[in-house]
Amino acid sequence: MKPAQFVAAHKGFALQTQAKTGIPALVILAQAALESGWGRAAPGNMFFGVKDTDGLNGNEQLITTTEYFRRADVTFPVVISVTPVVRNGQKWFKYKVKDYFRKFESPEESFTHHAQFLLKNKRYAPALKVKHNAYAFIDALAKAGYATAPDYAKTLKAVAKTIERYL
Repeated sequence: MKPAQFVAAHKGFALQTQAKTGIPALVILAQAALESGWGRAAPGNMFFGVKDTDGLNGNEQLITTTEYFRRADVTFPVVISVTPVVRNGQKWFKYKVKDYFRKFESPEESFTHHAQFLLKNKRYAPALKVKHNAYAFIDALAKAGYATAPDYAKTLKAVAKTIERYL
């Protein structure tokens, strides 16, 4: 899906979520676009890359993903490869793995769950304090560890700038 099509298809969910929670629709759409490849990779309506912690109750799916860690001994249900890499001048380990992610009945359910995930998880409290500023919110999400990619904030901000043209 092209950015304009993605925004047109999903901005209603993001605006509803913003109205209910104050979480910026721009950030919601940027995360959904980044995590799903502009909607191309959203199996089970999973737009936000939210992991399923138990992998047991039927609301999960085992999906191939890439993760970055400072250690080479992190465990996953299935490890495909672990490769040392340098990102931003620092040594990381790039994992290609299969891990459990949530699945949803609809995109709307995915957007609602994502907001509840942010609101209920204490590690995102600093981000919620700056939700009036989308770009500060992005920095705070990255700092809280929303994603393992070392350049998550920079990448998410670039996606947000693209989305701004279509909101």
